[in-house]
Amino acid sequence: MDPIDEIKKLYYSATKATISDDIDRAIDLLKTLPNEEERDRVAVYMEGLAQMRSEWKQGDRGGVKPPGSARPTSSTPSRASARPGGSARGRFDPSKVSSRRSR
Repeated sequence: MDPIDEIKKLYYSATKATISDDIDRAIDLLKTLPNEEERDRVAVYMEGLAQMRSEWKQGDRGGVKPPGSARPTSSTPSRASARPGGSARGRFDPSKVSSRRSR
């Protein structure tokens, strides 16, 4: 099998249980690629494997929650979005800046 195709296959079939071995194998395959152009073609898959490993490790430590699992802290809208036409608090608005007069 072509090394590029095998790296893609490793990416799409990676699981929490296999990710370490998958990355090791992908790195070995990456080293066999003869030029920078081919390495660039698989860079996104290598980064994806690294990201999966990182997220799964953080999940084991309780650091990352799956998307949508966090509950909102409040059901009321924020102050900035609650006021029609209002600007966000703390943002610079040049129209409200008073000019300084030199004495």
